[in-house]
Amino acid sequence: MRLGAKMVPFAGWLMPVQYTSIVEEHQAVRNNVGVFDISHMGQFIVDGAGAQDWLNSMLTNNVDKLDVAMGQYTLLLNDRGGIIDDLIVYRIDEQKYLLVVNAARADQDFGWLQNHLEEGHSPGRPGGGLSASAKATAGGDSAAPFNLTSRSANFGAVAIQGPRTMALFHALFGKDIELPARNHIAHVPFDATSVSVARTGYTGEDGIEVFFPANDAVKFWSATLERGNPLGIKPCGLGARDTLRLEMCYPLNGSDLSPERNPIEAGLGFFVDLAKPDFVGRDALLKTREFGPREKLVPFRMKEKGPPPRPHYAVFRNGERIGEVTSGTLSPSLNWGIGMAYVSSAHAKIGAEIDIEIRAQKFAATVEKKPLYRKPAS
Repeated sequence: MRLGAKMVPFAGWLMPVQYTSIVEEHQAVRNNVGVFDISHMGQFIVDGAGAQDWLNSMLTNNVDKLDVAMGQYTLLLNDRGGIIDDLIVYRIDEQKYLLVVNAARADQDFGWLQNHLEEGHSPGRPGGGLSASAKATAGGDSAAPFNLTSRSANFGAVAIQGPRTMALFHALFGKDIELPARNHIAHVPFDATSVSVARTGYTGEDGIEVFFPANDAVKFWSATLERGNPLGIKPCGLGARDTLRLEMCYPLNGSDLSPERNPIEAGLGFFVDLAKPDFVGRDALLKTREFGPREKLVPFRMKEKGPPPRPHYAVFRNGERIGEVTSGTLSPSLNWGIGMAYVSSAHAKIGAEIDIEIRAQKFAATVEKKPLYRKPAS
């Protein structure tokens, strides 16, 4: 609060929507470096000999491809193939995994995963029986070869994002400490303790996400701002996080993703391994792939200056309603209205002309290629 943050309720937390202005914080991340408090996000640990196989049955991406210290973007689906959550899973030891999930979905995610442990559900078949070996894995007794626990209440995290991230990393951890490779995680010493540093983020810029015990949160946040001050660091809120991710066409759970939408409709098929023999939602996705999705999530850009698009605005083509906006804003980098929308597949092609209805008026827009923002060549 001493930094002047404007606070709003978010997923059961009180979160900063901005400290100075959304545009100023957005530009700090694009040009220098910004820091976001992401302690609200859920953190689960799955560890034990059966962890890898079980996670592969619950998530869409292929966990078998993760070496120790690697992470991957993946999705947790319901039996209809709808998206419960999108998340990142890190393999932090030979038989130990960290799942970082969205705050608004954390309780639901944990309940869904726990139920699939305790009830013995076979992936993709509600109420189906597991094999004897799988039942031993999911039985929940002390001999079970893996455990699912939540450390959400005991751990915090920050995201440090921007082209000057590397300089701040060395200012925090030492010039001789190596920055993890993209989508990798490492344990790094910090001030007589240890933190986990992942080369991941939600802005399209180079960046890291740092995880630490909650008791160390204030110390690490303060150190980041102090050592980042010569680099032009700005504390950033939810507003800039949203404009940054939307310029990159990164979907937002609860807006662009929902239990009523599947990954193929959402354009996330790359993160689904249908070659895996079984995972929750696979059968539904096979049908969608066979017959094609009825609607697709597409990015668009307004053709004229004017009021920015917002969620739930109707999308038209030649006077016919063909879809609905899920995310929209005035892009600080492009100074233009941008957004994402689900539209009928016939009109989802790059270059398609559409209209967005804003305050009972229709404004022209064009379906674009991802991402909407590309960094200028240096």
